[in-house]
Amino acid sequence: GVQLAESGGGLVQAGGSLRLSCTTSGLTFDDLTMAWFRQAPGKEREGVSCTSRSGSSTWHADSVNGRFVISRDNAKNILYLQMNSLKPEDTAMYYCAAVKNLGSFCYRSQYEYDYWGQGTQVTVSS
Repeated sequence: GVQLAESGGGLVQAGGSLRLSCTTSGLTFDDLTMAWFRQAPGKEREGVSCTSRSGSSTWHADSVNGRFVISRDNAKNILYLQMNSLKPEDTAMYYCAAVKNLGSFCYRSQYEYDYWGQGTQVTVSS
């Protein structure tokens, strides 16, 4: 079956960094548009970053632009989210998502994605 698995979350102090990873199985990684979403307690899930299948096109939410960078290694079938200058408001469960899309763009909306991981918790202390 199809599986997405996130890793790399944890507890970090404000100003610190974490790198999240997402691996897939059961899918052809090169065909996938991929994204990171997050959901904090009591809040709706929101888009963080997305990347086209080649990585040539990316998007980052205003709240993380300049601090987070999405990237992918198609040779290793891994999606990354490098998170720097973390803030307490970045605390959330982070999910990776994927959809088969042969276009050179990525989707910002969660409703475009067919496959989801179980999430990895990121907690930023002040």
